[in-house]
Amino acid sequence: MAKIKMSKNAASIDMTAMCDVAFLLLTFFILTATAKTPEALPVQTPASTVEVKLPETGLVTLTVGKSEGKNKVFFGMKDRDIREKTLELMGDKYGVKFTPEETAQFSLMEEFGVPITNLKQIIAMKSADRNKEGLQPGIPMDSLDNQLKDWIYTARQANVELGKDKDLDFAIKGDAKQEYPQIKKIMDMLQDQKINSFNLVTGARGKDY
Repeated sequence: MAKIKMSKNAASIDMTAMCDVAFLLLTFFILTATAKTPEALPVQTPASTVEVKLPETGLVTLTVGKSEGKNKVFFGMKDRDIREKTLELMGDKYGVKFTPEETAQFSLMEEFGVPITNLKQIIAMKSADRNKEGLQPGIPMDSLDNQLKDWIYTARQANVELGKDKDLDFAIKGDAKQEYPQIKKIMDMLQDQKINSFNLVTGARGKDY
């Protein structure tokens, strides 16, 4: 008996729905992604297996690193209203008058590292320009001109005057290759102002077995 041959047609899959899903996911990730803010003083934090999330508000960060062979310290505040009030208090202390426009622009800056006499020039720059590595020399913190101590003090004063419910939290973000005496100098400065509890920012790594 003769065998009947069945014609075989090539199978086809409609990919329209798959493409729609792929574009929807791509659109979602683009719209929800947060752009990484360029750092004026990039540091590589030491690794740690301990995970403690830093507070989203009421936090002051002291970034300690080295750029162009020089040790530098940058000062950052999470809350915009505290930034504005702190700038006002520092301006009064050092005799530097900031305009409302400069104050508003400063409130958008997450961190900075210049003497207060040079702060106006940094505020006037675009974000991409002011965050160029090596541009900001760091905040003075020597025995004759310790502006970092004053920024710490006035930030706490601003927090109180604004009627915040809790004291400011402090975090030290140091480069893994940073020399210990520089970090200890920051710790001593905090303890001199009765700040005995603070965080050390580290990078995550896997546990050792």
